[in-house]
Amino acid sequence: MFIIFLLLWIIFNGRITLEILALGVVISLALSLFFYKALKYPLSSDKKFLKNLPLVLAYVFSLIIEIFKAAGQVAALVWSGSKKPDPVLVEFHSGLEDSFSNVVLANSITLTPGTFTILQEGDRFVIHCLRPEFAEDLDDSSFIKLLRRVKG
Repeated sequence: MFIIFLLLWIIFNGRITLEILALGVVISLALSLFFYKALKYPLSSDKKFLKNLPLVLAYVFSLIIEIFKAAGQVAALVWSGSKKPDPVLVEFHSGLEDSFSNVVLANSITLTPGTFTILQEGDRFVIHCLRPEFAEDLDDSSFIKLLRRVKG
């Protein structure tokens, strides 16, 4: 929690000086202590987050790559006179057990151009795709593989 607060402090300030960093450490420490004591925020959550941080960063990097790839495909579809949108609805089951992972997957699909999540109930998804090829391998995507590896 401390690291998140400190990073937000630095981002919101827009620059790093010794004064800003020192004040940020004090404020972040105070907020972290408040979360732990008053709000009964478990320290184990921070341990889980730090343990999964490499996977979270890999997921964010993968999401950014997929967004750019899909944006290129949608732009090619728009600029191409020969290809027309051929919308399809695809239903699949992610196989992810916890609701948080399924919600993250649903939002990731919606953030990716050319696809959006129409329905997500448990691990069941209904996705709208602009073209049938956009729906290929949705049930075995890199998003699902990374979300399966995240623990807790």
